[in-house]
Amino acid sequence: MNLIEQAAKRRLEELKRAGIEVPVVPPATNAMAASAPVALLTPREVAAATVPAEPAAPARRSREVELDLTRLEREGYLIPSQGRSSLAEQLRIIKRPLLANTRDAEARAIPRANLIQVVSAMPGEGKTFFAVNLAMSIAMEVDHSVLLVDADVLRPSVLARLGVEPAPGLMDVLDSKAKLSLSDVMLRTNVPKLSLLPAGTANAKSTEMLASAAMAELLDELAAKYADRIVVFDSPPLIPTTESRVLASRVGQVVMVVEADHTTHAQVAQAYAAVEQCPVVLSVLNKCTGKGAREAYGYYYAS
Repeated sequence: MNLIEQAAKRRLEELKRAGIEVPVVPPATNAMAASAPVALLTPREVAAATVPAEPAAPARRSREVELDLTRLEREGYLIPSQGRSSLAEQLRIIKRPLLANTRDAEARAIPRANLIQVVSAMPGEGKTFFAVNLAMSIAMEVDHSVLLVDADVLRPSVLARLGVEPAPGLMDVLDSKAKLSLSDVMLRTNVPKLSLLPAGTANAKSTEMLASAAMAELLDELAAKYADRIVVFDSPPLIPTTESRVLASRVGQVVMVVEADHTTHAQVAQAYAAVEQCPVVLSVLNKCTGKGAREAYGYYYAS
């Protein structure tokens, strides 16, 4: 006999002793129905016979940061309010095949097509500048939102470029001791549809952490949680590091940023070999200043 039944029985006995006739209620035939006339109990008795529910945990909400869009535009970055500039048009040309691949991922057999990694062969080729602008351009889409991940865990620079203070991020989520989730470290911005994931705390085992089962689970969550979200990873240069090679084997698309008149043919060949496990690898020629470059398909300019 449970607590409610015991309280109901006591109440019936009290009513009978007071000379009050109580109608007999036949037992419920449904096994899930109540077996005692609970309506005879006072509210206080019902409250005393039940176990109070635990308060619901408050919903986690990402912290918001303010980007100085005026400064970013002055430094050559794309911002949402920018008109039909050459920069905006070049970004539109570049992002179209990337977004088309995300829409047709199943037909083209591209797993995690909405995870896009930006890499370069060597440092200084403009990959972070490009990654920020690609994310800004995708944030201007009607049907997509974007998460910009600073995956250059050895020398993170995305937050500094955007004027945001360092914060916990990717490495902290992968660290089992930190016990942090994505919602704890993601940063919302004053650019609608643009969020940031910092690199987080430096770790001597960054390559192993990016190759871990925890990272695979995190990528699955990023790829599947929001159908409209594109995730752009700004990654370390390929030749002097190993982190980007590990990540390239787990994302759906790679964009290789190549600096015009600077990166050698041998370096480009070595970089392509490092990401051959990725199903889609596209290229962007950066800092191209030759005659006719402004009309060239897929060319991109860094300040």
